[in-house]
Amino acid sequence: MKRSRSVVLATVAALAAGGMAVYFGGDASAATACAPAWSATAVYVGGNSASQNSHNYTAKWWTQNESPATHSGQWDVWADNGACGSSTPTTTPPTTQPTTAPPTTTPPTTQPPSGTLPAHFLTGYWQNFYNGAAALKLAAVPTTYDLVAVAFADATSTPGAVSFTLDSGLAAQVGGYTDAQFRADIATLHSRGQKVIISVGGQNGTVSVSDSGSATNFANSVYSLMTTYGFDGVDIDLENGINSTYMASALRSLRTKAGANLIITLAPQTIDMQSTGSSYFALALSIKDILTVVNTQFYNSGSMLGCDQNQAYSQGTENFLTALACIQTQGGLRPDQVALGLPASSSAAGGGYQSPATVNAALDCLARGTNCGSFKPPATYPGLRGAMTWSINWDVSNGNAFANTVKPHLATLP
Repeated sequence: MKRSRSVVLATVAALAAGGMAVYFGGDASAATACAPAWSATAVYVGGNSASQNSHNYTAKWWTQNESPATHSGQWDVWADNGACGSSTPTTTPPTTQPTTAPPTTTPPTTQPPSGTLPAHFLTGYWQNFYNGAAALKLAAVPTTYDLVAVAFADATSTPGAVSFTLDSGLAAQVGGYTDAQFRADIATLHSRGQKVIISVGGQNGTVSVSDSGSATNFANSVYSLMTTYGFDGVDIDLENGINSTYMASALRSLRTKAGANLIITLAPQTIDMQSTGSSYFALALSIKDILTVVNTQFYNSGSMLGCDQNQAYSQGTENFLTALACIQTQGGLRPDQVALGLPASSSAAGGGYQSPATVNAALDCLARGTNCGSFKPPATYPGLRGAMTWSINWDVSNGNAFANTVKPHLATLP
């Protein structure tokens, strides 16, 4: 998310340079020894081996309770290495342990707790600055938004740590706004059933979590903001690079502090979710068991390859949304962790705006297989989580067209 978004001209050539993560099962001989039998309770990380139904498999990323026999497609968590010996292997947990603590409650195949967020919900960003969009106090956010991301936290001189300060320019536009009033407004949104999280990053975000010390600082400082202001979680919107290993460590530490109701959202740029090898996609997969949703910014991106790997789809079209969203489900995310991020108006982004009615058609196509454009996804995803818009302020400036059109439609999804 950016205050004034620059257009990223992502070409097919650039995508090819990044490389799509494609996996193929082997044709091992039946004489190959079987790895230790897969266990539903064991935690496996990338490179761990297991066997099931006389086949050997290798984990591509962190997984638990995802059967290799049913999760070994091209885009799924297990790589099928082919048939193995007929003897029944003993059940042994993997020898390589994950670098971060495994979850202690909900396995990643089920939806993690996320407060009282509905099955399909609308996210909007509230601008803590003034750039020509409607200036709003937080309490003025329409009730159509289920989740409000406050943009943005500020970097500090301590590596990885963040703080929050109300913008003086915004305060001047709304006739004054104090820290105490802002905290009271968060409580007001809570009383309406809305959730409020702090977003870290944006176009000018310079927060860097690149080692264990900065990861600890990040977790401690975000948790401090949560206890000070009442934020329900954190949004990661770092557009200038991300270290998936240490950010994952920071978010797991935050989860330990905040508990199971912590809301964690990601807002990667479109190109960041084209390959499971990209840092953002790797982060999403590594925290899959505690991740609430990924709100990919399907704009300011130019043309991109879809999950069919057949052609580049142009931003600003329904095909762009449906063909790119299925990359995330094929890459390992659950449908309930995928949402469509769009600008609220043509003024909110450098490119990629499309009408809310088209957004609704894309939601139908992904969730039901209806109202599709010329591209039809390879499967339907009834659990698709919802939609996000940048920003609430731009939407208010545009007569609330996005929220008033998309929010009611989300309630109709299966």
